[in-house]
Amino acid sequence: MGKPAKVLLQQGIADATQACRDAARVMRRHGPNQIQFWFIALAVGVAAGCVAVLFRLGIYAIQTAAYGTDDVLTLHSFAAGLAWYQILLIPICGGLVVGLILDRFTDDGRVRSVADVIEGAALAEGRVEVRRGLASAAASLITLSTGGSTGREGPVVHLAAVISTVVCRWINANGITGRDLLGCAVAAAVSASFNAPIAGALFALEVVLRHFAVHAFAPIVIASAVGTVINRLVFGDVTEFSLPGQNALGFYVELPAFLILGLVCGLVAVALMKAIFWADDFGSYIQKETGIPRFLRPAIAGALLGGLAIWWPHIIGVGYETTSAALTGSLLWHEAIVFVILKVVAVAITMGGRMGGGVFSPSLMIGALTGLAFGTIATAVFPTVSGSGTLYALAGMGAVAAAVLGAPISTTLIVFELTGDWQTGLAVMVAVSLSSALSSRLVDRSFFLTQLERRNVHLAAGPQAYLLATFKVSSIMRDLKGPDTIPEDECWDLVRDGIYVDGNATLEQAMPIFERAGPRFIPVVTLGGEDSPPELWGALFQVDALRAMNRALSETAAEEHS
Repeated sequence: MGKPAKVLLQQGIADATQACRDAARVMRRHGPNQIQFWFIALAVGVAAGCVAVLFRLGIYAIQTAAYGTDDVLTLHSFAAGLAWYQILLIPICGGLVVGLILDRFTDDGRVRSVADVIEGAALAEGRVEVRRGLASAAASLITLSTGGSTGREGPVVHLAAVISTVVCRWINANGITGRDLLGCAVAAAVSASFNAPIAGALFALEVVLRHFAVHAFAPIVIASAVGTVINRLVFGDVTEFSLPGQNALGFYVELPAFLILGLVCGLVAVALMKAIFWADDFGSYIQKETGIPRFLRPAIAGALLGGLAIWWPHIIGVGYETTSAALTGSLLWHEAIVFVILKVVAVAITMGGRMGGGVFSPSLMIGALTGLAFGTIATAVFPTVSGSGTLYALAGMGAVAAAVLGAPISTTLIVFELTGDWQTGLAVMVAVSLSSALSSRLVDRSFFLTQLERRNVHLAAGPQAYLLATFKVSSIMRDLKGPDTIPEDECWDLVRDGIYVDGNATLEQAMPIFERAGPRFIPVVTLGGEDSPPELWGALFQVDALRAMNRALSETAAEEHS
C-alpha cells in the first residue's frame, strides 16, 4: 500500500505543478484575472516595501563606512567634528562613483526619478526603464550616503516602479493592470520608506496615477499597508520626527497668518524649483562649452557641496537633524534664514550636477525652516494671539513640500504621519492650499510635471494634450491603395504647398497642421536626403485622427471613473 500511495503523491505533485505552469502560461498570454491580480498586487507591494527598507539600510551602511556614523539624525553634528579634507573628499569620491555608474549604464547621464514614473504611468502603460532605473537607484544610493543634499523618496519610487515593470512584462499586463500595479508598488515603497500608510496610498493616486479610480484604490491601499508593516517590523512604530508636545492655534484670529505663510512658502517652493532647473541648465552649458567628460559632472558637484559643508555641514545628506531642530524651535531666526538659502543652493548643486536623489525630504527641511522663521516674526509681533513658533514650522514644512510635489492632499497627510501631530490640521491645510495655488501658477503645476514639460512631455495639461503623442501618424493614415484614399496628384500638390507630415511623427505634430492650414487630409511622407525625393506613404484624414483621439479620451475617462 505504501508504494501506490507514494506514486499517487508524486502524480498529484506533478499534476499541480503542471497546472501552475499552464495557469502561468495563460496569464502571460492573456493577462491575469481578478483573483490573480490581487495576489500579484500583494506580492508587488511586499517586494517594493522590502526594497525601500533595504535602500534605507543601504544608505546607513555606506554612510557608516564614509562618515563613521550610521545615525542619519545626527549626521551633520558628527561631520562637524571631521577634518576639513574628509568633508571635502567624501562628496567628491561619491560624485565620481555616481558619474561612472551613470556614464556606463545610461545614455544621457541622467538619474531616473518620480517624473519618469509619472511619464510611464501616462504614456507607457505603467512601465519604466529597468536597466537605467537600476543604475539610477545605485547612483542615488551613493549620493545620499556621501553627502548629496537630496532625499530618498525619488529613487525609492522609481525602484518600486522597476519591480512592477518587470512583473508587468512577465504577465503581459494591459495598460490598466500595469498602472494599477505601478500604483501598488509606489504606495508600498513610500509607506515603507516613511512609515506613512495613508500618505503612501494617496501619493500613488494623486501624483503618479493622477486619478482616484475606485478599482485602483483598494489594492493600492492594501499594498501601502503592507509597506508600513514591513517598515515597522524593521524600524519599529515610531514617527520620523518628534515634536515637543502638542501644538494648538492660539486663536482663530491667527489663521490669516497661516494664509500669508502659505503664500511665502509658495514663493520659496518656486525659488527651489527654479534654482534646480537653472543649475541643471547651467551645468549642461558649462559641460558643453568646456568639453568636461560627462562622468566628471557629479564629481564637480560633489566638490562644491564639500566646500560648502566645511563651513555648513547642515547641508549634508537628507537633513533630518536640521528639520527636527526647526520643528522643535531649537534654531534662531537668522539661522533658519541662512539654512534655507544654503539648502536651496545645495539641492540645486546636487541635482544640477546629476548626482541623484529626490526633492521631497529637502522640501520638508526648507519648509520647516521657512515656517520657523516666519513664526518667529509672527509670534513676536502678536504675542497675545499667537501659538507656538513650531506650529508655523510644521505648517511651512507641509506648504513647501505640497507646492514642490504638486500633491496637497498626500503631503498634508504625510506631514501628520511623519510628526504624529494631528491637532494642527487647520493651520497646515490653510498654508498648503495657498502655497499650492500660488506655485501652480508659476510653474507647470509641480516640480515633476515641469521636469517633463522641459523634455517636451506635456502631461500637465491633461490627457487631451499628452494622448496626442501616443498615436503614430503611420498607424492611423489611409494607405494609397485603399478604397477611400485620395489621388496621389492631390497629395503632391499639398506637399509642394508645404502641407505634409513625416511618417514617423505623432498626432501631436499633425493636429496643429489641421488647425493652421485647414485641409481635409494631410499627406504622410518620408523626407529623403538632398539627392533623394520624398516618399509618399499615404494620407492622414482629420476625421480619422479625431476618431482615434476621441476613443483614447473615452478609454481614459472610463478608467479614471471605474
